[in-house]
This record gives sequence, structure tokens and C-alpha cells, in this order.
Amino acid sequence: MKIKIFRTIILLLLIGTFFIIFRFSSQNGTQSKGISKKVTEVILEKSSKYNQLDNKEKKKVFNRANAVIRKIAHFSIYTLVGLLLMGIMTRTKLKDKRRILITVVIGIIYATLDEFHQSFSPGRTPKITDVYIDTLGVILGILLVLTAREIYNRYITNRLQRVTKNVI
Repeated sequence: MKIKIFRTIILLLLIGTFFIIFRFSSQNGTQSKGISKKVTEVILEKSSKYNQLDNKEKKKVFNRANAVIRKIAHFSIYTLVGLLLMGIMTRTKLKDKRRILITVVIGIIYATLDEFHQSFSPGRTPKITDVYIDTLGVILGILLVLTAREIYNRYITNRLQRVTKNVI
């Protein structure tokens, strides 16, 4: 019963994440750039080195930082997708290789559809590099779940061994 509740919660979080991705992709180019510019401004204004640059250099640094921040946004939200998809499949009877494959395939499909969806938003263009970045994010999510599971299993195994030694 607890597993069904866990999967339902994770599934709802995944659907919510897909909805957020869809909404971001629905924004026109001006809206999308506006959000990332605000985030970039907040980050760069905290840097005393940035504030000491002349306007020409500030513009160069800003443009580079903004591009990086946009890619980090892609990577991070798809890391969450990888975490959630693996979370849904954690207690299935599938072997890890199959779980990983299914998670990566779903991630690639959604990232590709997301880029296709962007092509219908004015001022936006689909980029294959974004699909690659999104896929890397999904893979990180998978690795985080596998690592957490391994740490948990080692902890439980060590604890059981200690308890068993104390009983015997």
C-alpha cells in the first residue's frame, strides 16, 4: 500500500514537472529571455569583479553567463525528471538496466517533444544541443537515485550485521 502511495506522489510530481517544462516552452522568445536575464542579473550583481568591469566587458560576461544559466536550467529540470522517473520504477520487477533504459528513452522523447513544441512559440527555435543537455540531466538523475539506493543498502546491510552480531 505504501508503495502505491509513494508512486502516486512521485507520478504527480513528474506530471507537475512536465507541466512546468511545457509552460516554459510555451513562452515566446522575449518572455523566455526576460526570465533568464533577470536570474543572470541577480547572480552577477553579487560579484564585485563584475561590478568593476566597464560596460562593454559587462555585456560580454553577461551574455556568456546568461547562456550558461539557460543551459543549467535545462540540465537541472531534466535531472529532476530522471530522479522522478527512476523513483516511479524503483520497486518494479524490472532489472536496473531496463529501468535505466526506459528512463533515458522517456527523457529523450520528452526533451525532443519539448524542443519541437518550442518551434511553435514565436522567437524560439529548437536545438538538438538542448536535447543532449536534457538527456545528460536525466542521466544524472538516474545516477543520483542509484547512488542513494546503494548508500541506503550498505547502511541497512551494515546495521543488520551489527544487530546480528549483538544477538549471537
